[in-house]
Amino acid sequence: MRFGGLFAVNELDLAIASGQLYGLIGPNGAGKTTVFNVITGVYTPTSGEILFEGGSIAGQRCGRITRRGIARTFQNIRLFGEMSVLDNVKVAFDCRQATTLTTAVLRTAAHREEEARVGHESLELLKIFKLDHLAQERAKNLPYGSQRRLEIARAMATAPRLLLLDEPAAGMNPHESTELMDLIRWIRDRFGMAILLVEHNMKVVMGICETVHVLDYGSTIAIGPPAQIQRDPKVIEAYLGGA
Repeated sequence: MRFGGLFAVNELDLAIASGQLYGLIGPNGAGKTTVFNVITGVYTPTSGEILFEGGSIAGQRCGRITRRGIARTFQNIRLFGEMSVLDNVKVAFDCRQATTLTTAVLRTAAHREEEARVGHESLELLKIFKLDHLAQERAKNLPYGSQRRLEIARAMATAPRLLLLDEPAAGMNPHESTELMDLIRWIRDRFGMAILLVEHNMKVVMGICETVHVLDYGSTIAIGPPAQIQRDPKVIEAYLGGA
């Protein structure tokens, strides 16, 4: 991915298996969020290809990529602040709903049944994330850590097979970060999805990821299990040594 003469991501070769917890780390400006933006259709890559379950998704619209089974959270929380916690999750079901504008206007039986299903499944997701007691609260009124969990719950509502988490532990205290680690592991084990994690909190990355991929200036400098990455001289010099 190139912007003018600048390579934000350069010849990145990254493969994630189904059910894998994969960490992507590196200094600020290393290209991590750009990778997310390319995978999810925010940017069309300058060259190269992106394959998901055997099919190319490079250059496809964000909504189409979501419907194909990829969801993400954002480095800066992007909730609908004035909407309720419950409605923030319900709106994400849109990509999986079969009803149309016509059935919604006519309030057909099929539409009412689907509406009830979406409400039920949304509440079940909120229970998983311990937010069900806040279902009717405005999203903007939630504590920061709860907003982070809500954003993950909303992403989960799209039924992804690949979940991209962009700094989910940002702003969390140590206790919240530990709870988040347990939650991410549980999500992977319960739903069997692949998870790609960008995170600066090394306790979180090294504690849950099976493979860690290190970027610097848009290029790969190391890939391996956490213990190997923590000992790698290039990684220590570029990133961990300054952490």
